[in-house]
Amino acid sequence: MALLRLHLHLSLPRPPLPARPHCAPPSPLSTSPWLWRSRLPAASSRRLLCSTHPASPLDASTAAPPSIVAGLLDYLNESWTHFHATAEAKRQLLDAGFKLLSESDDWDLQPGGRYFFTRNMSCFVAFAIGEKYRVGNGFNIIAAHTDSPCLKLKPRSATFKSGHQMVNVQTYGSGLWHTWFDRDLTLAGRVILKAADGSFKHKLVKLTRPLIRVPTLAIHLNRTVNSDGFKPNLETHLVPLLATKNEEATMNSDDKSSSSTKAAHHPLLLQILSEEIGCESDEIIGMELNVCDTQPSCLGGGNNEFIYSGRLDNLASCYCALRSLIDSSKAAEQLSSEKAIRMVAMFDNEEVGSDSMQGAGAPTMFQAMRRIVDSVMHQSMGEGALERAIHSSFLVSADMAHALHPNYPDKHEECHRPELQKGLVIKHNANQRYATSAVTAFLFKEIARIHNLPVQEFVVRNDMGCGSTIGPILASGVGIRTVDCGIPQLSMHSIREMCGKEDVDTTYRHFKAFFEMFSDIDRKLNVDF
Repeated sequence: MALLRLHLHLSLPRPPLPARPHCAPPSPLSTSPWLWRSRLPAASSRRLLCSTHPASPLDASTAAPPSIVAGLLDYLNESWTHFHATAEAKRQLLDAGFKLLSESDDWDLQPGGRYFFTRNMSCFVAFAIGEKYRVGNGFNIIAAHTDSPCLKLKPRSATFKSGHQMVNVQTYGSGLWHTWFDRDLTLAGRVILKAADGSFKHKLVKLTRPLIRVPTLAIHLNRTVNSDGFKPNLETHLVPLLATKNEEATMNSDDKSSSSTKAAHHPLLLQILSEEIGCESDEIIGMELNVCDTQPSCLGGGNNEFIYSGRLDNLASCYCALRSLIDSSKAAEQLSSEKAIRMVAMFDNEEVGSDSMQGAGAPTMFQAMRRIVDSVMHQSMGEGALERAIHSSFLVSADMAHALHPNYPDKHEECHRPELQKGLVIKHNANQRYATSAVTAFLFKEIARIHNLPVQEFVVRNDMGCGSTIGPILASGVGIRTVDCGIPQLSMHSIREMCGKEDVDTTYRHFKAFFEMFSDIDRKLNVDF
């Protein structure tokens, strides 16, 4: 079936609206209508599931740098799952000239080189080696996560309820599950296929049409819902509806006791997947599918100043980090005087604790750092080369932050109320739920000061619990100086979140400046003497 996707269309700007406090004037992006466009055939494009939307051009009439918002919207619309987010990052890195590595092979790395590898196609590490890198020099790293709260198909998803074909799902992470009701939902993820020669391969799939839905109960049958609250049972009420029951699709007793894919999932679902992939239903021997919202990411608000999208937590951070690494190392001269190694590390499973092979709790980043140092230094390692490098390294843990909610201002500590469109948020917590210290906060803010970038700070109220990030996990696991920060947003963990587009561009500029100048700033401060 044809894949349809949203593509942002740049049109001529309309006359600007009257200026408002703290709001930027409309840009060419701000008046973009929505257009649907069919996917190009695979034979005519190197990309799958990806747009070719360029970054916003620099306006010659202003000194402002180009915006990455259009690119972010494309990235979000391609990245319905953590697998697709990693695949799209892989495509962009390859297009930028980065070399793909395998963790199973020997690495032959050179100063000035740019490399990356993926793990499980849901986690990736990319890095650019400064040409003046020497033994003991550090890594400047931005880390984030590719996963978001969602619903996932159970291993045996086929079920029948009251004459309907239903799809069994399990909750992943701490989502606002009531927001998943009455949405036009579909499925995306990966499948495992068995080829005719007996080999196996994995393939990404994204069903773009509305396929399933979780309907709410009418108020006529639940008169107290507005007064008592909407309190669905996540096992019995949060079950998507696929189709009305088809007697021919009903499983017989032999199928129900079988462990085959055909017995575990509705034949109708397998047929839809096989048509999309271009294979036979019997070739599908395994799958890992997420439930996804079909509504595309877009600009919104009276001034088109907001980004409305799912998965902003934390793909917005991923994209800003990815673009900042690519753009800070695209030309040879950008690495010619660099003494450190610039790196981004994007992990999976943060929303459920990071304890997995592809999560931040695994030694993925530490192993990569060790292998890089070993390969670049060869016989000139010397004593404690990796330990010295870690001591000189710095990590930016990037995860979205809680903006002040105008309807719930009492939920924020009085003196720490981050706002939309006011810049990146540095997160502090005395109980180490965030890894920020006075030293790491100062160094990160010094970059912003030099580039005249706004910075905000966040501390949770003492009478409220505090979330956490991969920052403390990596800081304690690797022993690396860390600052926790994030783009302010509203509706975190909802199926549709929102943030300010100015904050996205500010974050990108902050991250890019971090790669370009942190080594010089770090040499001016020594706290261990």
